[in-house]
Amino acid sequence: MSILSRKEFHDEQAAYDYVEARVWPHGATCPKCGERERVSKMGGKSTRIGTYKCYACRKPFTVKVGTIFEASHVPMHIWLQAIYLMCASKKGISSNQLHRTLGVTLKTAWFMSHRIREAMRSGDLAPMGGGGGIVEVDETFIGNDRTKKPYGVKKGRGYAHKHKVLSLVDRSTGRAKSIVVDDVNAKTLVPILRENVAKEAQVMTDEAGQYRNLRDEFAAHSFVRHGAGEYGRGEIHTNTIEGYFSIFKRGMKGVYQHCGKEHLHRYMAEFDFRYSNRAAKKVDDNQRADIALMGIVGKRLTYETIGA
Repeated sequence: MSILSRKEFHDEQAAYDYVEARVWPHGATCPKCGERERVSKMGGKSTRIGTYKCYACRKPFTVKVGTIFEASHVPMHIWLQAIYLMCASKKGISSNQLHRTLGVTLKTAWFMSHRIREAMRSGDLAPMGGGGGIVEVDETFIGNDRTKKPYGVKKGRGYAHKHKVLSLVDRSTGRAKSIVVDDVNAKTLVPILRENVAKEAQVMTDEAGQYRNLRDEFAAHSFVRHGAGEYGRGEIHTNTIEGYFSIFKRGMKGVYQHCGKEHLHRYMAEFDFRYSNRAAKKVDDNQRADIALMGIVGKRLTYETIGA
């Protein structure tokens, strides 16, 4: 039987029950005052599905309040389908495809996908490479930054006109983290590495000049000379992060095709999320969707803030 045949993907009450079990593991909780004891489900004929009443602050609420679902008119079971499809698609799924598959408008599909990416965004502040682990660091370039080369201006060679992304992959944990940056010089990149990589970590990079003094920042710094045709000396390589970039580039170029700089950080969060919760780490599609679902709280996104 298809996974998408499950009841929560088609029945609205089952969908609410599914979300409540994950967002409220200890029972319904008022998002206004945090009350759990003096809360009961409303059962009137005209009452919307999933509505509760808090008798501490006297406010009605649903599990949508304070999440990416707040103020959305899209049925909950459609949201669950969208989350599953985005989590199960290794290189992403376009808004056009969601629009056709889910039967919602293209504008709605686009907004839903950005809200789901926001839920995927990790709040994990633990530095990479803890305990002396290996962290691979590299940067990549993609798209066309319109602030550098406006529409109609010849792009030319090089990477100055492209969006710049710094990525880190922790070999021990399999986590990936990517940051959109304005440039790739040491003044910009080294403070980011200090903030996200443990002092005791072993850092692996290529021979780029901006990484020259990393030995002073971390326990060890080794690099490979790609310019000389060298791609590895035992455990000294950046092949893991190159593999991450290959998935990212195929998704961005083959599925999404175009991305403005104001939205790139969410696309990066999406690829980081799927990579950090991939099949090689024993996380299947269903578990990945549940992990994304548990990230919906406190990340409401509106049209006014979507470009922030």
